[in-house]
Amino acid sequence: MVTSQHEGLTKVATFEPDHTRHMLLALFDLPIPKSGEGRVASPDLSEADPAVCRADGALLYGDGDDKFGIIVETQRGVDKEKPYSWLEYIANFRSREKCPVCLIVICPKRNVARWALRVIETGHPGLELTPLVIHAGNTPVITDVARARENIGLAVMSAVIQSEDPRFNAVISAVEKALDYLDPKIAERYARHITVSLEGDAQKEWEKRMKAMTYPYMGEYAESLIAKGEVKGEANAIFLILEGRGIPVSDEVRGQVLACSDKDTLEAWLLRALTIETAEALFD
Repeated sequence: MVTSQHEGLTKVATFEPDHTRHMLLALFDLPIPKSGEGRVASPDLSEADPAVCRADGALLYGDGDDKFGIIVETQRGVDKEKPYSWLEYIANFRSREKCPVCLIVICPKRNVARWALRVIETGHPGLELTPLVIHAGNTPVITDVARARENIGLAVMSAVIQSEDPRFNAVISAVEKALDYLDPKIAERYARHITVSLEGDAQKEWEKRMKAMTYPYMGEYAESLIAKGEVKGEANAIFLILEGRGIPVSDEVRGQVLACSDKDTLEAWLLRALTIETAEALFD
């Protein structure tokens, strides 16, 4: 199942191809052209309909005979089908673009990284695939702002991959400062992708820093986070009132309340929760 973390990690690795090029060259010995255009390629690697062969992301660097393709996959869990589909992705992308292609797998969990690092035997003599995996074991813990500025793609990846490291607060301090040196729109997008790529306490800490609006790029995003927090608070208040009055709240009602982002509507429901006899009457 595709989750927000899955989407966030894929975006971190693909939305700024030049930053990703710098990150990958720091992590792996790859023949990616150091000059020339880097661009997002179609991740649809199907050869023909109705077959579906779609990677999480794809990048293409260089032009003509100097092209190099990158397939990006995010793995949050073990998937026994991937060793078969990954080979298909590489073959189809290589055939379409007529260039060398490599597979990058992003694994935020250590046990998944160990699985992804295994050699994939194809059965043909000499033809094996060893995925290149971005994981906590090979991603540096970047706590220095200057170093983060030198390779912002790697610094952002460090923030999301090293979220369980005891130095995590120092890592995101470096990242939030380094982002301020980018174009504000790019910095804001990175900030959003980091938020959805993190989970639990790490995500809460990052959101707290964004709400502080210390740097200009945080402004619009911080306001959206604050508004989101206010809306969530209204929804929780509705549930507390109903439950305190002994009125059961069904999953359907709970889902409809949580799906509402209009503050005025939530405030009206909050007042109604004080007098209604059933939770469903909120929507009358």
